[in-house]
Amino acid sequence: MTVNASDVQRLVGSSDSEAALVLIEGRVEVVTPDQLASPEYQGALQISTRGELVARAGDAQPSERQLAELAEDLDTAVRNLGG
Repeated sequence: MTVNASDVQRLVGSSDSEAALVLIEGRVEVVTPDQLASPEYQGALQISTRGELVARAGDAQPSERQLAELAEDLDTAVRNLGG
């Protein structure tokens, strides 16, 4: 699995409300909008933003089960895109 529950937890727990989960060079990272705009992250695939995940979960502090389900959904989406 590319995206796991700990990745989702890191995004939801980010202090930056505009943080995003991205896939770059085979790894998943939580980055700020400024980082995402930098040359270091050129070509990164944005998977989801913190706001999108909180809205999907319906809670700013999702349960372990919700984290796992969100991770599975995001991982499936990435695989379907060929990431």
